[in-house]
Amino acid sequence: MRGSYIWAGLMTAAIVGWMATGEVIEGGTGDTVAEAAPAETDGPALERVRVRSFEARPREAVLWARGRTEAADRVHAVAETRGLVEEIAVSKGDRVSAGDLLCRIEKGAREARLLEEEALLHQTELDYEATLKLSEKGFATAAKLRADKAAMDAARSSLEQMRLDMRRLEIRAPFSGVVEDVPIERGSLLPIGAQCATIVAMDPMRVIVQISERDIGAVEPGMIGQVELVTGQSAEGPVRYIAPAAEPSTRTFRVELEVPNADSAIRDGVTAEISLTLASTMAHLLPASILTLNDNGEIGVRTIDDDAMVGFAPVKILSDGKDGVWVDGLPPTAKIITVGQDYVIAGQKVDAVVETAEAAQ
Repeated sequence: MRGSYIWAGLMTAAIVGWMATGEVIEGGTGDTVAEAAPAETDGPALERVRVRSFEARPREAVLWARGRTEAADRVHAVAETRGLVEEIAVSKGDRVSAGDLLCRIEKGAREARLLEEEALLHQTELDYEATLKLSEKGFATAAKLRADKAAMDAARSSLEQMRLDMRRLEIRAPFSGVVEDVPIERGSLLPIGAQCATIVAMDPMRVIVQISERDIGAVEPGMIGQVELVTGQSAEGPVRYIAPAAEPSTRTFRVELEVPNADSAIRDGVTAEISLTLASTMAHLLPASILTLNDNGEIGVRTIDDDAMVGFAPVKILSDGKDGVWVDGLPPTAKIITVGQDYVIAGQKVDAVVETAEAAQ
């Protein structure tokens, strides 16, 4: 008993002494616990994006326009003298050369009048020569000489007019082409100015297109255009005419090309599409997938600088195709985000992973 009291007394003294020190022992820990140091961190993780460098390259721009073919010339061959149609030498669709006979008007009484005018001229010439001889001998006055000369000149003029009228009996083609229409019949009366036939010049053939005011500055006379017709035919020819003023209703300019058509295979009034290769300019060819919009709705690309900071560069789309989109507005070398551009904003620092052009294929 005396030993139990002794141990109880020692334990009580030990507990009282420990409580006097103020130390607390947490369950499951040792006698002393060191205060944990706060964990060091670099902040939020950076957004990872892929970046690729794009170089400007020469771009051969092509201007496309739709129009139609048009005959270079269309002339109505008309009568210059009055008479009955004696002969029609052509039919619709005939090919003619310059000077070929189209229609002939009957001579009627013109041959008799021609003989009369020739005889009158001969008589006035004899009268003038006789008066001239008498005048040299002093037997004819100067007034008589002048009167006979005037009569001779008038007869000569009248004869020349009669000969001209005789030549006008034959209506001939003014140029080579195709007969489009013959609106008269043999035996019909053809007054002065009436149409004998319509001739269309098929070679060369013109192609008429309308070019917008935005693109007309790039078109120059002499440029070679490629022509594709809805009939499947193709041709090429130079720009021969550019209108000096735009059409008020459409604000477009009339442009004419000339294409060879020796066999008249290209017809008048056929729908055509032309392409004009313009002077090459420097631009960037980009995948369409990397284009994005900023908060203002501008189309452009997300760029990155040497400090891995994101920027936005607006671009102008020049054209698109199967290889990508041609754009303008970037520096000669542009570092552009190709993956992740829609998850970052301008001014944001990112974790950029550079990819090569080969890896992007």
